[in-house]
Amino acid sequence: MNTDKPEIRIAILDLYDGIANEGMRGFRNILERYKAEHGLNLTYEVFDVRRKAQVPGVNFDAYISSGGPGSPLDSEGSEWEKKYFRLIDKLEDHNLSNRTDKKHVFFVCHSFQLMCRKYKLGEINMRKSPSFGILPVHFTAGAQHEQVFEGLPDPFYTVDSRSWQVINSDYKRFDDLGMKLLALEKERPYVDLPRAMMAIRFTPEFFATQFHPEADPVGIKSMLLREDKKDEVINEHGEAKYKEMLERLDDPDKIALTQKTIIPNFLNEAILGVERVV
Repeated sequence: MNTDKPEIRIAILDLYDGIANEGMRGFRNILERYKAEHGLNLTYEVFDVRRKAQVPGVNFDAYISSGGPGSPLDSEGSEWEKKYFRLIDKLEDHNLSNRTDKKHVFFVCHSFQLMCRKYKLGEINMRKSPSFGILPVHFTAGAQHEQVFEGLPDPFYTVDSRSWQVINSDYKRFDDLGMKLLALEKERPYVDLPRAMMAIRFTPEFFATQFHPEADPVGIKSMLLREDKKDEVINEHGEAKYKEMLERLDDPDKIALTQKTIIPNFLNEAILGVERVV
Protein backbone atom coordinates (compact mmCIF):
# COMPACT_ATOMS: atom_id res chain seq x y z
CA MET A 1 0.00 0.00 0.00
CA ASN A 2 1.28 3.44 -0.90
CA THR A 3 0.66 5.67 2.12
CA ASP A 4 1.59 8.72 0.03
CA LYS A 5 -1.81 8.36 -1.58
CA PRO A 6 -4.76 10.19 0.00
CA GLU A 7 -6.50 8.17 2.69
CA ILE A 8 -9.97 6.94 1.78
CA ARG A 9 -12.13 6.34 4.85
CA ILE A 10 -15.22 4.12 4.72
CA ALA A 11 -17.76 3.84 7.55
CA ILE A 12 -19.69 0.57 7.88
CA LEU A 13 -22.96 1.03 9.77
CA ASP A 14 -23.71 -2.31 11.44
CA LEU A 15 -27.48 -2.76 11.92
CA TYR A 16 -27.32 -6.46 12.85
CA ASP A 17 -27.90 -5.75 16.55
CA GLY A 18 -25.26 -8.28 17.61
CA ILE A 19 -26.84 -11.14 15.62
CA ALA A 20 -24.37 -13.47 13.86
CA ASN A 21 -24.41 -12.87 10.10
CA GLU A 22 -22.47 -13.16 6.86
CA GLY A 23 -23.11 -9.57 5.80
CA MET A 24 -20.35 -7.85 7.74
CA ARG A 25 -17.76 -10.37 6.52
CA GLY A 26 -19.02 -9.78 2.97
CA PHE A 27 -18.50 -6.01 3.23
CA ARG A 28 -14.99 -6.44 4.64
CA ASN A 29 -14.16 -8.93 1.89
CA ILE A 30 -15.25 -6.50 -0.84
CA LEU A 31 -13.38 -3.55 0.68
CA GLU A 32 -10.16 -5.53 1.17
CA ARG A 33 -10.30 -6.85 -2.40
CA TYR A 34 -11.09 -3.39 -3.81
CA LYS A 35 -8.21 -1.86 -1.83
CA ALA A 36 -5.74 -4.48 -3.12
CA GLU A 37 -6.94 -4.38 -6.73
CA HIS A 38 -6.57 -0.60 -6.98
CA GLY A 39 -3.58 -0.10 -4.68
CA LEU A 40 -5.48 2.29 -2.45
CA ASN A 41 -4.76 3.76 0.97
CA LEU A 42 -8.23 2.67 2.12
CA THR A 43 -9.37 2.12 5.70
CA TYR A 44 -12.76 1.31 7.18
CA GLU A 45 -14.37 1.51 10.59
CA VAL A 46 -17.42 -0.37 11.88
CA PHE A 47 -20.11 1.35 13.97
CA ASP A 48 -22.52 -0.75 16.06
CA VAL A 49 -25.62 1.34 15.38
CA ARG A 50 -28.47 -0.67 16.90
CA ARG A 51 -26.83 -2.33 19.88
CA LYS A 52 -24.59 0.56 21.02
CA ALA A 53 -26.19 3.55 19.22
CA GLN A 54 -22.83 4.31 17.58
CA VAL A 55 -22.86 6.55 14.51
CA PRO A 56 -19.95 8.14 12.63
CA GLY A 57 -19.51 11.79 11.81
CA VAL A 58 -19.61 13.24 8.31
CA ASN A 59 -15.83 13.01 7.93
CA PHE A 60 -15.82 9.70 6.03
CA ASP A 61 -15.60 9.48 2.24
CA ALA A 62 -18.33 6.85 1.88
CA TYR A 63 -20.76 4.87 4.02
CA ILE A 64 -22.21 1.36 3.80
CA SER A 65 -25.33 0.68 5.90
CA SER A 66 -26.04 -3.01 6.48
CA GLY A 67 -29.04 -5.28 6.66
CA GLY A 68 -30.32 -6.56 9.98
CA PRO A 69 -32.98 -8.59 11.77
CA GLY A 70 -36.48 -7.66 12.83
CA SER A 71 -39.10 -5.11 11.93
CA PRO A 72 -38.14 -1.87 10.15
CA LEU A 73 -41.24 -0.30 11.76
CA ASP A 74 -40.80 -1.11 15.44
CA SER A 75 -37.62 0.95 15.83
CA GLU A 76 -39.39 4.23 15.05
CA GLY A 77 -38.59 6.75 17.78
CA SER A 78 -35.80 4.64 19.31
CA GLU A 79 -32.59 6.40 20.35
CA TRP A 80 -30.40 4.55 17.87
CA GLU A 81 -32.75 5.30 14.98
CA LYS A 82 -32.91 9.00 15.86
CA LYS A 83 -29.10 9.13 15.76
CA TYR A 84 -29.06 7.16 12.51
CA PHE A 85 -31.47 9.49 10.73
CA ARG A 86 -29.71 12.57 12.11
CA LEU A 87 -26.56 11.29 10.39
CA ILE A 88 -28.46 10.67 7.15
CA ASP A 89 -29.92 14.20 7.29
CA LYS A 90 -26.45 15.69 7.82
CA LEU A 91 -25.06 13.74 4.87
CA GLU A 92 -27.99 14.83 2.74
CA ASP A 93 -27.50 18.49 3.70
CA HIS A 94 -23.78 18.18 2.97
CA ASN A 95 -24.53 16.82 -0.50
CA LEU A 96 -27.05 19.58 -1.22
CA SER A 97 -24.44 22.24 -0.45
CA ASN A 98 -22.00 23.46 -3.08
CA ARG A 99 -19.15 21.36 -1.68
CA THR A 100 -17.42 19.03 -4.09
CA ASP A 101 -16.64 16.24 -1.60
CA LYS A 102 -20.00 14.49 -1.84
CA LYS A 103 -20.82 11.76 0.68
CA HIS A 104 -22.03 8.52 -0.89
CA VAL A 105 -24.08 5.95 1.03
CA PHE A 106 -25.06 2.39 0.10
CA PHE A 107 -28.09 1.05 2.01
CA VAL A 108 -28.75 -2.73 2.21
CA CYS A 109 -32.00 -4.58 3.06
CA HIS A 110 -33.03 -3.39 6.56
CA SER A 111 -31.41 -0.02 5.82
CA PHE A 112 -33.28 0.08 2.49
CA GLN A 113 -36.56 -0.46 4.35
CA LEU A 114 -35.79 2.25 6.91
CA MET A 115 -35.02 4.73 4.14
CA CYS A 116 -38.20 3.85 2.25
CA ARG A 117 -40.10 4.59 5.46
CA LYS A 118 -38.23 7.88 5.88
CA TYR A 119 -39.10 8.99 2.34
CA LYS A 120 -42.60 7.40 2.34
CA LEU A 121 -42.01 5.55 -0.95
CA GLY A 122 -44.30 2.55 -0.47
CA GLU A 123 -45.97 0.12 1.89
CA ILE A 124 -43.81 -1.77 4.39
CA ASN A 125 -45.17 -5.06 5.71
CA MET A 126 -44.24 -8.58 6.72
CA ARG A 127 -44.18 -11.18 3.98
CA LYS A 128 -46.56 -14.13 4.10
CA SER A 129 -43.42 -16.29 4.27
CA PRO A 130 -39.74 -15.30 4.41
CA SER A 131 -37.90 -14.86 1.13
CA PHE A 132 -34.63 -16.76 1.21
CA GLY A 133 -32.59 -17.94 -1.71
CA ILE A 134 -30.44 -17.08 -4.70
CA LEU A 135 -33.10 -15.38 -6.76
CA PRO A 136 -33.41 -13.32 -9.94
CA VAL A 137 -33.83 -9.54 -9.77
CA HIS A 138 -35.25 -7.66 -12.76
CA PHE A 139 -34.34 -4.16 -13.92
CA THR A 140 -36.98 -1.49 -14.47
CA ALA A 141 -36.82 0.93 -17.40
CA GLY A 142 -35.25 3.44 -15.02
CA ALA A 143 -32.12 1.29 -14.66
CA GLN A 144 -31.09 1.71 -18.29
CA HIS A 145 -28.20 4.09 -17.55
CA GLU A 146 -27.48 3.06 -13.94
CA GLN A 147 -23.71 2.86 -13.48
CA VAL A 148 -23.91 0.71 -10.32
CA PHE A 149 -25.47 -2.10 -12.40
CA GLU A 150 -22.95 -1.87 -15.23
CA GLY A 151 -21.74 -5.37 -16.14
CA LEU A 152 -24.82 -7.26 -14.93
CA PRO A 153 -27.35 -9.13 -17.09
CA ASP A 154 -31.11 -8.66 -16.79
CA PRO A 155 -32.16 -10.47 -14.71
CA PHE A 156 -29.18 -10.92 -12.43
CA TYR A 157 -29.00 -13.20 -9.39
CA THR A 158 -28.41 -12.26 -5.78
CA VAL A 159 -29.07 -13.41 -2.22
CA ASP A 160 -32.54 -12.40 -1.06
CA SER A 161 -33.07 -12.91 2.68
CA ARG A 162 -35.91 -10.99 4.32
CA SER A 163 -39.12 -11.39 6.27
CA TRP A 164 -40.20 -7.81 5.55
CA GLN A 165 -40.73 -6.02 2.25
CA VAL A 166 -41.45 -2.68 0.62
CA ILE A 167 -44.23 -2.92 -1.98
CA ASN A 168 -46.83 -0.79 -3.78
CA SER A 169 -44.51 1.98 -4.94
CA ASP A 170 -45.86 5.52 -4.62
CA TYR A 171 -44.81 6.65 -8.09
CA LYS A 172 -45.95 10.23 -7.56
CA ARG A 173 -43.76 10.40 -4.46
CA PHE A 174 -40.82 9.03 -6.48
CA ASP A 175 -41.38 11.71 -9.12
CA ASP A 176 -41.81 14.50 -6.59
CA LEU A 177 -38.55 13.60 -4.86
CA GLY A 178 -36.64 12.88 -8.08
CA MET A 179 -35.93 9.28 -7.04
CA LYS A 180 -35.71 6.23 -9.30
CA LEU A 181 -37.02 2.70 -8.80
CA LEU A 182 -34.40 0.55 -10.53
CA ALA A 183 -35.26 -3.10 -9.86
CA LEU A 184 -38.07 -5.44 -8.78
CA GLU A 185 -38.10 -8.94 -7.28
CA LYS A 186 -38.60 -12.02 -9.44
CA GLU A 187 -41.68 -12.27 -11.64
CA ARG A 188 -44.37 -14.51 -10.15
CA PRO A 189 -47.05 -14.88 -12.83
CA TYR A 190 -49.06 -17.42 -10.82
CA VAL A 191 -49.05 -15.39 -7.59
CA ASP A 192 -51.45 -12.48 -7.30
CA LEU A 193 -49.22 -10.39 -5.01
CA PRO A 194 -47.29 -7.15 -5.66
CA ARG A 195 -43.59 -7.48 -6.41
CA ALA A 196 -41.23 -5.91 -3.89
CA MET A 197 -39.03 -2.99 -4.79
CA MET A 198 -35.43 -4.22 -4.91
CA ALA A 199 -33.21 -1.25 -5.81
CA ILE A 200 -33.64 2.52 -5.62
CA ARG A 201 -31.48 5.52 -6.35
CA PHE A 202 -32.62 8.05 -3.76
CA THR A 203 -30.17 10.79 -4.80
CA PRO A 204 -27.03 11.01 -6.94
CA GLU A 205 -25.13 9.89 -3.81
CA PHE A 206 -27.62 7.56 -2.03
CA PHE A 207 -28.16 4.06 -3.48
CA ALA A 208 -30.09 1.17 -1.92
CA THR A 209 -30.91 -2.51 -2.49
CA GLN A 210 -33.40 -4.70 -0.65
CA PHE A 211 -31.24 -7.73 -1.53
CA HIS A 212 -27.72 -8.53 -0.32
CA PRO A 213 -25.06 -7.61 -2.92
CA GLU A 214 -22.31 -8.27 -0.37
CA ALA A 215 -23.11 -12.00 -0.15
CA ASP A 216 -20.54 -14.37 -1.65
CA PRO A 217 -20.64 -18.11 -2.45
CA VAL A 218 -18.13 -19.09 0.26
CA GLY A 219 -20.05 -17.47 3.09
CA ILE A 220 -23.50 -18.58 1.96
CA LYS A 221 -22.35 -22.15 1.32
CA SER A 222 -20.76 -22.45 4.77
CA MET A 223 -24.02 -21.23 6.28
CA LEU A 224 -26.22 -23.57 4.20
CA LEU A 225 -24.10 -26.60 5.05
CA ARG A 226 -24.72 -26.15 8.77
CA GLU A 227 -27.24 -28.76 9.89
CA ASP A 228 -29.48 -26.22 11.63
CA LYS A 229 -29.65 -23.95 8.56
CA LYS A 230 -30.10 -26.90 6.19
CA ASP A 231 -33.05 -28.15 8.26
CA GLU A 232 -34.51 -24.64 8.44
CA VAL A 233 -34.36 -24.11 4.66
CA ILE A 234 -35.77 -27.56 3.86
CA ASN A 235 -38.60 -27.17 6.37
CA GLU A 236 -39.49 -23.73 5.02
CA HIS A 237 -38.84 -24.14 1.29
CA GLY A 238 -38.38 -27.86 0.54
CA GLU A 239 -35.41 -30.05 -0.37
CA ALA A 240 -35.55 -29.19 -4.09
CA LYS A 241 -35.14 -25.49 -3.28
CA TYR A 242 -32.22 -26.29 -0.98
CA LYS A 243 -30.43 -28.25 -3.72
CA GLU A 244 -31.12 -25.50 -6.25
CA MET A 245 -29.49 -22.95 -3.95
CA LEU A 246 -26.34 -25.05 -3.60
CA GLU A 247 -26.14 -25.46 -7.39
CA ARG A 248 -26.59 -21.73 -7.99
CA LEU A 249 -23.77 -20.98 -5.55
CA ASP A 250 -21.33 -22.76 -7.87
CA ASP A 251 -22.37 -20.68 -10.91
CA PRO A 252 -19.83 -17.85 -11.45
CA ASP A 253 -22.47 -15.82 -13.33
CA LYS A 254 -24.82 -15.62 -10.35
CA ILE A 255 -24.02 -14.25 -6.88
CA ALA A 256 -20.24 -14.28 -7.44
CA LEU A 257 -20.74 -11.85 -10.34
CA THR A 258 -23.15 -9.68 -8.34
CA GLN A 259 -20.75 -9.48 -5.39
CA LYS A 260 -17.90 -8.44 -7.68
CA THR A 261 -19.99 -5.83 -9.48
CA ILE A 262 -22.51 -3.77 -7.50
CA ILE A 263 -20.63 -2.47 -4.44
CA PRO A 264 -17.34 -2.07 -6.37
CA ASN A 265 -19.23 0.03 -8.95
CA PHE A 266 -20.66 2.09 -6.08
CA LEU A 267 -17.14 2.56 -4.68
CA ASN A 268 -15.95 3.75 -8.09
CA GLU A 269 -18.55 6.52 -7.90
CA ALA A 270 -17.99 7.26 -4.22
CA ILE A 271 -14.24 7.74 -4.22
CA LEU A 272 -13.70 9.30 -7.63
CA GLY A 273 -13.14 12.70 -6.04
CA VAL A 274 -10.66 11.28 -3.51
CA GLU A 275 -8.57 8.92 -5.59
CA ARG A 276 -9.16 8.22 -9.27
CA VAL A 277 -9.51 4.45 -9.59
CA VAL A 278 -7.85 2.85 -12.61
